[in-house]
Amino acid sequence: MLRNDKKFFLLQILLLICYLTLAQENEEVELDDSKEEDQPPNIIFILADDLGFNDVSFHGSSQIFTPNIDALAYSGVILNRYYVNPICTPSRSALMTGKYPIHTGMQHTVLFGAEPRGLPLNEKLLPEYLKPLGYSNHIVGKWHLGSYKKVYLPLMRGFESHVGPWTGHHDYFDHSAMETGMWGLDMRRGYDVAYDLHGKYTTDVITDESVNIINNHNKSQPLFLYIAHTAVHSSNPYSPLPAPDETVAKIKNIEDYNRRKFAAIVHHLDESVGAVVKSLADNHMLHNSIIIFSSDNGGPAENFNLNAASNYPLRGVKNTLWEGGVRAAGLIWSPLISEHARVSNQLMQVADWLPTLYRAAGGDLSTITTKLDGIDLWDELSQQTSADSKRKEILHNIDNIWGSSAVMVNDWKLVVGTNYNGQWDGWYGPPGNRDPLDYNFKELLTCKAGRAIDRMGMMPKPNDILKLRSEATISCSDDPPNECNPLKTPCLYNVLKDPCEKNNLFDTYPNIAKALFVRLEDFNSSTLPPGNLPIDERGNPKNFNYVWTNFGDYI
Repeated sequence: MLRNDKKFFLLQILLLICYLTLAQENEEVELDDSKEEDQPPNIIFILADDLGFNDVSFHGSSQIFTPNIDALAYSGVILNRYYVNPICTPSRSALMTGKYPIHTGMQHTVLFGAEPRGLPLNEKLLPEYLKPLGYSNHIVGKWHLGSYKKVYLPLMRGFESHVGPWTGHHDYFDHSAMETGMWGLDMRRGYDVAYDLHGKYTTDVITDESVNIINNHNKSQPLFLYIAHTAVHSSNPYSPLPAPDETVAKIKNIEDYNRRKFAAIVHHLDESVGAVVKSLADNHMLHNSIIIFSSDNGGPAENFNLNAASNYPLRGVKNTLWEGGVRAAGLIWSPLISEHARVSNQLMQVADWLPTLYRAAGGDLSTITTKLDGIDLWDELSQQTSADSKRKEILHNIDNIWGSSAVMVNDWKLVVGTNYNGQWDGWYGPPGNRDPLDYNFKELLTCKAGRAIDRMGMMPKPNDILKLRSEATISCSDDPPNECNPLKTPCLYNVLKDPCEKNNLFDTYPNIAKALFVRLEDFNSSTLPPGNLPIDERGNPKNFNYVWTNFGDYI
């Protein structure tokens, strides 16, 4: 304990020097943060792809340091019980529609580039809600909600510009995508093939395009910028974890080479977040912005999808209904949040962002005539209230093709069936160094996001940061699990007390299990059939000069 006290004392001295240096530098910066009267806030939604719960350092691991993301987390609200869907397309559909995937037919696996479908056209998307409020809407990065025909693409669904891939993944350098036995280029600028971006690292392309949009934004309008990274999704089998060699070479603390390359990919993602925050500050937009950072699903750990993410200590991986598959790294940051620098343990699901952000933007929720599954949580997020969250339950998913489903009501979670025949139902690392004092405060304060936030006076003190980091770190017992095989019998967990899902309580609390079964059956009664369709050979990129395209417009 004495050793830790000395370590903390030295950290305090170092931080005092950093603060004094930054204060002197910031005195020389003239800030013009005069905001337009009654101007709705800018909304910047940063979506990481396949980032694990343990792949950001604000959740307790020091193996991969994410200072820019952490700066937002510690000065904003860390969403510690924030849930998404278990895989890409379902989560993105929930974000854009405010509906569970079972209510849009998007609940089973992902959309493929040669599949003749898209997110149903009768669904109104988030940018289409924001546009009447005066917003200028832009997407940079991955779409993955259908490219069969132009009508399914971003420019026809409320966005004014798009640079990025249409399908689910691609190589970060050559921008080609291999899937369903097909191969082709997948990088677009609007409808045009972006041949000029060949060889440019995708994360850096997304960063540059995002910064360019901010720099050229007409500030008389509020901005909605959806930054949908391809990082840290694995690439094609010939190079599953593409990262610049010079970045990989700088990482000395990780022995496993795949994990080291993964950390390099995360580094560029974190730098991108910093560049966006700095650009908002430089353009005097940060003071009236809401920034959300979220992963779209849990991390693919230990070579799942040829990847090296970590959800430690949570159970499961991407595309499973365990906490490691659906509990996401997430935060919200804004000067408009009256009670910031805190950890929220209120339930939240990715579908909640549509009504929450629409309300924050000044929209009247009573004018939304379609039934949403998302709930407006703006009051709970922007104020630290003693009242319970309006979100009491979460449907994680119902997949009647694979026979898996899970629902959570308050603290209780019922898991029925599983995916991959139970092959990915365990606990996967690496945990990384979880010493709470092993943290680079100097880099936190001197990174781009840290500097911008500190100039606004929103960065908490070091001891408060350590407290937040401790509150956002999940620890579980080393006791052996009370095994449950959901392929044979359902499993019941109190995830508030047992977030690692080790202690099956199905036999101990049969009445609770029965009540959750009833709720799951209620959801199932409203389920639409999955919209998945067979792969159409006419969509093969070889038919279009080896480019993934909107093939339905040409047949």
